[in-house]
Parts: sequence; C-alpha cells; structure tokens
Amino acid sequence: METPRLPLLTVFGLGRLRPAPGTWGSMPPVVLAAVLIAAGIAPGSGWFEAALLAVMLVFSGACIAQGDLAEAVFGKKDHGSIVADETAGQCVTLLFLSLLPEAALATPLATANTLLLSFLAFRAMDIVKPWPADRTQKLAAGWGVLIDDLFAGFYAFLIVLGASHIGLG
Repeated sequence: METPRLPLLTVFGLGRLRPAPGTWGSMPPVVLAAVLIAAGIAPGSGWFEAALLAVMLVFSGACIAQGDLAEAVFGKKDHGSIVADETAGQCVTLLFLSLLPEAALATPLATANTLLLSFLAFRAMDIVKPWPADRTQKLAAGWGVLIDDLFAGFYAFLIVLGASHIGLG
C-alpha cells in the first residue's frame, strides 16, 4: 500500500504499471517536451528549459528526501515502482536539446525523431549503466537511486548529439 507521501516517487502511479515501469516513468518529460514544442515553446527559449528543470528538481528532490521512506515501504533500496529517478534523468537529456544542430528540430518529423531518440537513448543508458553510473547505486538512500539516472540522462544526450551531427537525429 502506498503512503500519501510516495506518489512523487511512483510518478503518480506510473511506476506501478507493468511491464517496464522505468519506461513508463521516463515518458512524462518527453511528452512535456513535445507539448511545449507544439505550443511554440522551443528549446533554447528559456521557458522550455525552466519547465524541464522544474520537473527534474521536483522528482530529484523526491528521490533524495524520500529514499529512506521508500526503502522501508517497498522493502528494498530501488524498487521497480520507484520511477521518479527515471523522470529526473530523462529531463537531463532533454534540457540540452538547444545544443543540437538546427536540423534536429527543424520540422515536426525531425523533432519527433529527436524526441524518440532521446527517449530510447536514455532507456538504453539507464539499463546499461556505463561507468561511473554503475558505481553510484551504492550511495546512501535516495542518492543511490537518483544519481545513476542523472548520469544516464547525460550519456543519452551525448548519443543524441552524436547522432544528430551525423544526420541520424
């Protein structure tokens, strides 16, 4: 049973969805980015980054502040239902979209492809956890839940940046 203070950690229940709760938890920032872009709030506008940064900070803060409580409630450190870390990590990838070549966001199709690549690259990096992300899971409480996903978000951005420079993003 979920305590009233844990909805942020499960991203309002997305972490309870199966299969692949981390995939569900990674979706809200991508949907937010798509909605912002469709509304004319483009990467580099400041508003785009402020919205994603706010989401990242809220869910990062939830991981840090409620890590011990979540461990007690779920019976393990990084239970699959905790997906706030994925939400925060996906934001990292999207925060840097303004650094991509202009072609990556030039048309609706290019934007959709870039957002899809951002999502897939993040999921891959979150699952693989390249060094040093794999080491950070040993950190105490919520820090160990969160930091590897922030690394994954940065690694994913590097993949998107590289792909966009060779015309794949």
